Amino acid sequence: MEMNEKDKSIYQAIDEILWRDWDPIGVNDNEDIRDEYQSYTPHIFSLKKQGADIHKIAQHLYQFETINMGMTGNKELVLNHCKTIAQKILDL
Repeated sequence: MEMNEKDKSIYQAIDEILWRDWDPIGVNDNEDIRDEYQSYTPHIFSLKKQGADIHKIAQHLYQFETINMGMTGNKELVLNHCKTIAQKILDL
């Protein structure tokens, strides 16, 4: 996919937010596995480009975390965290 400079900047910022702020498995202190969440970046970028709202982005993050990664925990807390991350992505 060909991206202009603005899209490249947004894509990189989403990747950074997923690594620094989302980090559902708590590994962002190890730069050797910096690519841990990069497989999710294209999908989240696509959602943002399509104009998805906070709930749609948060729901996808929640699904990645609970279904793809198998993480468990307090659903309300996890969803709230995903909403916080979704808002950061929307604010880009």
